[in-house]
Amino acid sequence: MTMQQSNYWLDTVCLPAATPGDLPPRVDVAIVGAGFTGLSAARTLAKRGANVAVLEANTIGWGASSRNGGMVLTGMKLDVETLAARYGMDAAKRMYAASLASIAVVEQIVREEQIDCNFSRSGHLEVACKQSHFDAYARSVELIAREFNHQLRIVPKSGLRSEIGSGIYLGGVVDDVSAGLNPARYVAGLGRAALAAGARIFENACVKQITHASDNGRAGFHLDTSRGRVFAKDVFIATSGYTSSATPELQKKIIPIGSFIIATEPLPAALALELSPRNRMIFDSKNYLYYYRLTPDNRMLFGGRAAFFPETANTIRRSAELLRRGMIEVYPQLRETKLDYAWGGTLDFCFDTMPHAGQMDGIYYAVGYAGHGVAMATYLGAKIAEQVSGGQSENPYENIPFPGAPLGLYNGWPWFLPFAGAYYKVLDWIS
Repeated sequence: MTMQQSNYWLDTVCLPAATPGDLPPRVDVAIVGAGFTGLSAARTLAKRGANVAVLEANTIGWGASSRNGGMVLTGMKLDVETLAARYGMDAAKRMYAASLASIAVVEQIVREEQIDCNFSRSGHLEVACKQSHFDAYARSVELIAREFNHQLRIVPKSGLRSEIGSGIYLGGVVDDVSAGLNPARYVAGLGRAALAAGARIFENACVKQITHASDNGRAGFHLDTSRGRVFAKDVFIATSGYTSSATPELQKKIIPIGSFIIATEPLPAALALELSPRNRMIFDSKNYLYYYRLTPDNRMLFGGRAAFFPETANTIRRSAELLRRGMIEVYPQLRETKLDYAWGGTLDFCFDTMPHAGQMDGIYYAVGYAGHGVAMATYLGAKIAEQVSGGQSENPYENIPFPGAPLGLYNGWPWFLPFAGAYYKVLDWIS
């Protein structure tokens, strides 16, 4: 298997230059993390006149924002029946509406900022690995149409060939509202937009500690970084799966989970059309799922939770082997196709598999996207920014319970991930 352990998307983009010079001594808002969440927030705040500094431990878009599959999806990780049972139908409606609005927010930003990121409302296809999964689609589609006023379409097994060039699935469901994009180009465009609005972005500024402080009688926070200290009236944590001990209480509520992707060599046009006739964003119905799509230059991009621990050279190599086997199981047509790329990133799951956004000890945050972060991170970054600048909160996740680990047996290092992976494999087998 000849390939390079590198991110395909980063070979398609020129990232913007960060702000030169030293950190400012004081700002209105310090944002920790220069990914979708942080840059969306910085753009919104700067347009509202705030003095904003984005503090990034590495470089713009370094984390999951440039390493994901580029799927801009409706819904959330949890199905609507679970949402309604857990939070009530009214809250579930607000959450689902936010997921739809989040895609419109991405589309609006792409249009307003003229971001060349191959954004397309190509829709998504979820495919059923078991008959019970397909049967559940009918219940969900009916509920979503009746209660959420959103239309999805069931595709029986006999009609799947019009959607996917694979014969292993038992049916599917299509949502035409979902979209796809090039995530690295998108995060680069967000960075340029934030800078153009007046925000400053400082790379290699790892935040080590955040403490309550005052400056000339003004209450706020000191942020001690690898490049010096900044005072900020408000702080917004936008670090997702890379959340650190600088915010220990938040870190204890987030599980960093590795997700890995392979990308093939460019495929002949006829083969690409056979594999994905409508160029959908595709994912399957398992907990231990696969997700895949064509790139704009007709590579098959194929990802999944092949190894739960975050990315290292070893986990990327092992995951690439597992993902190649999975890809060939789905698409035997690709048995002789070469892999050009393999890479990994770290997603953020909360213990309830829900997004969470609000304040903790006076510090704003938005986390827990669970694989739906392209749209939801953009949306919540903007919504929290509006709240920071005194606007009305339109955040349906602000007041829901935010659980930590049972018995407090978690300090930020996910020692239990191998057991969780085994559990979900068993769950997929028996479901």
